[in-house]
Amino acid sequence: MVATTPQLDPLALERQVCFALAVTNRAVLAVYRPLLEPLGLTHPQYLVMLALWDHQKSASTGQPALSVKQIASALQLDSATLSPMLKRLEALGLITRTRSASDERATDIELTTAGIALRTRALNIPPAVVARLGVEMAELEQLHHVLTRINTAALAAGALDSATT
Repeated sequence: MVATTPQLDPLALERQVCFALAVTNRAVLAVYRPLLEPLGLTHPQYLVMLALWDHQKSASTGQPALSVKQIASALQLDSATLSPMLKRLEALGLITRTRSASDERATDIELTTAGIALRTRALNIPPAVVARLGVEMAELEQLHHVLTRINTAALAAGALDSATT
């Protein structure tokens, strides 16, 4: 007798990549939340700070500020979503927002001394996340690689075209 395998349902919830990503996103953000609270940051604000800290490290080019548009592009967000976060970070004293000298329609974002200093405290976040997830670093690096490939493919397919215009 030959065993037959049942037909896989392509619409089964547990087979959906979008479902696995959505559930994982919520779970991972829940891991970050208590780690970011002592810094006074939400996860989206943390991502903005990461972009600014990255830029500061490479700002030996003499361009200390990033425009709102540059941050939005780096985080794949639209400016309308980003603006309230930037206002809150400014209210926290972590950044300054100024009109660009070269283009009055643009706003430049710079880290304050407090924003720069916060980076030292934030250095504890990545290892704490890895420890709480209990996943090998090699697995996380492979996941990052796969997710980056998927994101690149989705962007190439026009996934965010309507959200960023």
